[in-house]
Amino acid sequence: MDVNERYLSLVREKAKRKILFVPHALRQMSRADRMITVSDVRKVIFEGEIIEDYPRDKRGHSCLMLGTGMDGRAIHVVCSPKDEYLVIITAYLPTEHEWGQDFRVRRKN
Repeated sequence: MDVNERYLSLVREKAKRKILFVPHALRQMSRADRMITVSDVRKVIFEGEIIEDYPRDKRGHSCLMLGTGMDGRAIHVVCSPKDEYLVIITAYLPTEHEWGQDFRVRRKN
């Protein structure tokens, strides 16, 4: 198991215990142009993939995950595993303007 797979396992293990949504994440998820549900985020966490790793994030080691929501939309979730839970920092719908067609690689501007 490589480092990415181990970290993904840790993310999912913490999510099985408890998921905590910070206020910023809830605001972003509930925007009228997004309407991302808790079920969407859970689906990304348990079925998605890590596309960026942030080991030195000021909020603690975190990562950007890509997956699809319940309706098939591509969704990005930034999360950070803590001792007893998984923190959801933000969730949003990636755009091709900022990301490549597969939403895995940032476009260089």
